[in-house]
Amino acid sequence: MEQKPPLPPFTRETAAQKVRMAEDAWNSRDPDRVSLGYTVDSRWRNRSEFPVGREAILAFLRGKWTREQDYRLIKEVWAFGDNRIAVRFAYEWHDDKGQWYRSYGNENWDFNANGLMQVRHASINDVAIAESDRKYHWPQGPRPADHPGLSDLGL
Repeated sequence: MEQKPPLPPFTRETAAQKVRMAEDAWNSRDPDRVSLGYTVDSRWRNRSEFPVGREAILAFLRGKWTREQDYRLIKEVWAFGDNRIAVRFAYEWHDDKGQWYRSYGNENWDFNANGLMQVRHASINDVAIAESDRKYHWPQGPRPADHPGLSDLGL
């Protein structure tokens, strides 16, 4: 049986660890790596898309990172309890025309006993920004440990 520690029930510490692990995975922009955090029959609501299962999640992520170039993400725990975590996030990216965006959102996560996410609900809004307004400048990949988080950045 697949496991993805930390396992529920979550504490403040393990919820923050789970969120940072998800952030690092998403910042890899590796659909295969990201998909392994979800159950094989995971159900998502992401904006107006409703992928179900790892294969649909993989297809979704491949399309996302084709459209959302130079993607960098920061996540933060909003609330947690038992097997659920609520997250707020912001990420920056640009389209194929070079227009930069900051996308703000909230996610509600529900995990099975093995620590795999079985339900993900995401609400996201995109705001066009000037390249000079970007706040995320680290090299592609995980956010450096000393980089400020959302609250520190006033986001």
